[in-house]
Amino acid sequence: MFHVKHGRRAVAVLAALAAGTALPGTMAVARAEGLPGYRTASGATQVRGTSSAADAPQLTPGLHTDTIKRGEQKYYAVTLDAKHTAYFSAVAAPRPGTKVEDYKDKLTISIQDSSGTSCGPDATPSFSGGGMAYPIADYAARRIGADRTECQKAGPYYVVVRREGSVTSGPDPWPIELNHLDEPPLKGAAPARPAPGSWSTATPAPRTDPTKRTARGGTGFNDAGSVAPGVWKDHIKPGETRFYRVPVDWGQRLNLSAELPNASSGATDFLPSALGLAVYNPARGAVGAPNFVPYEGKPAVAPAFTAPVDYGNRLNPTDSVNAMRFAGWYYLAVSLSPNTARYFSKGTELTLRVDVRGAAKAGPGYAEPAGTFSVTPEDQEMARNGQTAEEAAKSGTLTTVGYAGIGAGSVLLAWLGAWTLAARRSAARALAGPGVGPGVGPGTGPVPLPQATTQASPSSSSSRPTQPGRPGEQTPHQQQSRPPQGW
Repeated sequence: MFHVKHGRRAVAVLAALAAGTALPGTMAVARAEGLPGYRTASGATQVRGTSSAADAPQLTPGLHTDTIKRGEQKYYAVTLDAKHTAYFSAVAAPRPGTKVEDYKDKLTISIQDSSGTSCGPDATPSFSGGGMAYPIADYAARRIGADRTECQKAGPYYVVVRREGSVTSGPDPWPIELNHLDEPPLKGAAPARPAPGSWSTATPAPRTDPTKRTARGGTGFNDAGSVAPGVWKDHIKPGETRFYRVPVDWGQRLNLSAELPNASSGATDFLPSALGLAVYNPARGAVGAPNFVPYEGKPAVAPAFTAPVDYGNRLNPTDSVNAMRFAGWYYLAVSLSPNTARYFSKGTELTLRVDVRGAAKAGPGYAEPAGTFSVTPEDQEMARNGQTAEEAAKSGTLTTVGYAGIGAGSVLLAWLGAWTLAARRSAARALAGPGVGPGVGPGTGPVPLPQATTQASPSSSSSRPTQPGRPGEQTPHQQQSRPPQGW
């Protein structure tokens, strides 16, 4: 039987699903060259950032959408307390085929207090795929901690997003998706940073399962296809980026690879930055920089191997370790350069080798429900089934959760109420004497307890929203700059 906390999470899921299924696909970014663009969350709130903090729109926890022009800087207001660490991610999603320049076209994401003081290092996600346009993302954080001094008070703050770019790049505004996500405080002292050498840096061999399962990648974080440990296959087209997500618990780490087959044409042209693999954490923070590898007609592999998930990693100055700071859904983004069309005019099979290594450990002890920053049995089941959150809801994967969490709580209350009423009536009849009612007389006890049932009402349903962050998330990516020691 599931815990009642799963019922509370299922309630949030129901609300998100209702929003997500109301207008399917209506928030998708425009398509280019026949390729699907990034699908923003259906339930996201549209906002319009301003050039001045004075009239900045308020960002509440959750997902929001906006656009940003080259050279533009936008302000968003947020109200933060003195307990929760807050993450503010931005995804830039220029449509496929947009002209971009590596490292010059980028976002800068920062958090400032009301005096304009920065709350920590800026995030600067940029392109590095040889001119390919693909979704880029990262976060800036206001971290609460005993080792911190700045930005620890409750009050007004500002999220500042700036777009920089080359004048020769595409002039169109970029759609952006903003996520405000709070991490619960801890019950006790924060865990220390793992000691150097406490885990191996030697890359293990990839998985070699004899059977390839079919994965269905999405266009972004919101519709990412779930995968579990194993070998998976999908189809990818030149110029396309496909997203996947995998649950990773405390103490576990990822060993990944994305692979292209050999070309059937026999061509051997050398293509730099042909295949890219990026990894993102549950708050959409980049786990290091994307790994792009070349291709010349032979099989090619883009690997990624992460540190184990540990709360204390946030104190590590290495960007790829720093981002492995909490459990939850991690995201994989695989990009195929449009230049590979000379090899794969109709696309090609993509092989994903996914390995979650290490035994799951207990978390750091949050003072509130972990939500996004946890891995649940239903997460694992969704991953094994290769489902998105929406598919899991339709197929009934999470129905048990809804029934056992929401249903059991409601049924229990109804059951107790019915039993209490029956007991009172029986006692009253017993006091009244014989003949008061059929089957009831002096000394007759209460009627038998009603049998509890886990059936929910026909209108009940349960699913996890597609945002990671049990938004599903959330989850998985790579960042160009990462906080120094103590961030």
